[in-house]
Amino acid sequence: MCLVAIAWKTHPRWRLLMAGNRDEWHARPTAALACWTDSGIRAGRDLQSGGTWMGLDGRGRAAVVTNVRDPFATTIGPSRGGLPTGFLETAAGAPAHVEALAAEANAFAPFNLLVADAGACVYLGNHPRVERRAIAPGVHGMSNGGFDVAWPKTRMLCSVMEKWIESGHGDFDPLWNALADGRIAPDAELPDTGIGLEKERMLSAAFIRGPTYGTRASTIIAVDHEGKGWIHERRFGPEGVFLGETRLRNDDAPMPDVGAT
Repeated sequence: MCLVAIAWKTHPRWRLLMAGNRDEWHARPTAALACWTDSGIRAGRDLQSGGTWMGLDGRGRAAVVTNVRDPFATTIGPSRGGLPTGFLETAAGAPAHVEALAAEANAFAPFNLLVADAGACVYLGNHPRVERRAIAPGVHGMSNGGFDVAWPKTRMLCSVMEKWIESGHGDFDPLWNALADGRIAPDAELPDTGIGLEKERMLSAAFIRGPTYGTRASTIIAVDHEGKGWIHERRFGPEGVFLGETRLRNDDAPMPDVGAT
C-alpha cells in the first residue's frame, strides 16, 4: 500500500474511513480480497510472504501499512505485510498492540502502520526512528514518506476526502476517482527520496500505470460507530487494466455482487 487517506471520527456516519492504493510489481503473486478462513480477516493476500496491506476484521478493527521509501535503508527483516495481520488476528486494543510492537519495530524494513479499533486510531513508524502516536480526529494521509507528510498525491487524496465529507453525499465515486488519478505532479512539488527525478515523477501519481510495476489494487474501508462496515477492492493489471472487484461486509451479511474475481 503506497497511498492512503484516513478519516477518523470526523464523518457523521462512518467512525473510520480508509481509501488507498497498493502499488507493487505485477509479477508478485496476490490473492483477491476475501474472508480468510484461518482468521476471519477481510483482506487481499500477498501470496509471496503471506501478509496483507490493508484489512478489516469482524469487530470493525482495521489496519493499513505502507513502505517508507529510502533506497539506502535495509530491506531485510520480517515481511511488513505481517504488521496489519498481526493486529487483526489478535484481541489487543490498538494502543496496547502498538506499544508492544514498538519494541521490535526496528526488525522490519521501513514502514508506516496505522491500526484502529472502536476507541483509538494509532500510528507506528520506524524510519528514520521509531515513532508512535495516537491520531486525533480528522483526515490524515500516508504515502511512502512519514505520517501526514504532504506529498502531492497525499494532499490531493486528503483534500478530496475532506470535501467529500463536507458535502454530505453518500456516493463514494469522488474517492474512487481520486484513487484513479494518474496525473504526474509538477517537478517543483516532488519529494527527493534518492531515486532520481524520472522515478519521482512516475511515482508521484496516485494511480501508477506501468507494464511491470503499478497500482495493483484500490481499496476503501468504511466502519460505522457500531463497528459494522465493509471493505471494497478494485484490482488492476499491467498498464492499469481493470481485472475485477470484490465487496465484503464485516458482519457476513451479503452485499451486491460486483464480480468477485
